[in-house]
Amino acid sequence: MNLTLKIWRQKDASDKGKIVDYQIGNVSPDMSFLEMLDVLNSELITKGDEPVAFDHDCREGICGSCSLYINGEAHGPDRLVTTCQLHMRKFKDGDTIFIEPWRAKAFPVIKDLIVDRTAFDRIQHAGGFISVNTSGNTQDANAIPIEKADADKAFDAATCIGCGACVASCKNSSAMLFVSAKVSQFALLPQGQVEATDRVLNMVNQMDEEGFGNCTNTGACEVECPKGISLENIARMNREFLTAALKG
Repeated sequence: MNLTLKIWRQKDASDKGKIVDYQIGNVSPDMSFLEMLDVLNSELITKGDEPVAFDHDCREGICGSCSLYINGEAHGPDRLVTTCQLHMRKFKDGDTIFIEPWRAKAFPVIKDLIVDRTAFDRIQHAGGFISVNTSGNTQDANAIPIEKADADKAFDAATCIGCGACVASCKNSSAMLFVSAKVSQFALLPQGQVEATDRVLNMVNQMDEEGFGNCTNTGACEVECPKGISLENIARMNREFLTAALKG
């Protein structure tokens, strides 16, 4: 395939940035999207040009690093996949593809397609943990009975990889799907009850401090989430927050 790539180029956080056009040919439909960018960068380096900076790590759909906005969609024109799992067969010969970074106040651009997502780390630090009894009277986790339905829901919430697609897809750049997933994975388990009240209050407050917007209730976050995190988690987080606020 021969493609036209319109890629956001930005030297650093203070640079204005702009869309730059690139032509690329001989793209195999079996390439992943990131492999196609690798080929482009190889050509740019050969010509002595600056390669396009983009985040990537495991390329197995579990690290959440490959955060790209492709043709107006987080992770591109497919569902339940990350950018590294998106294959070029989803595009046609002669297509023009727009590639941009996440757009959110809380995710400032570092360079080109790389954004600073440490806001998510600070939210998790605010409450994404459980107490561990180290007094010598510890109880094996497998000895605590948990309803299978609750365990399954907790596991489903824990599959969130923190990629930020929910934020990028939301008109208000809301992080509520991410935060609710992190709250839910502990709220549903007995081990998470010790910090339950402080957890939800601290994580929601930190979310607000980072500059994320409010939920739009449109459900775009669930649609674009590569792990299919359910909106039910937002409802659960709201209940947890209300309960904690009344206690406090």
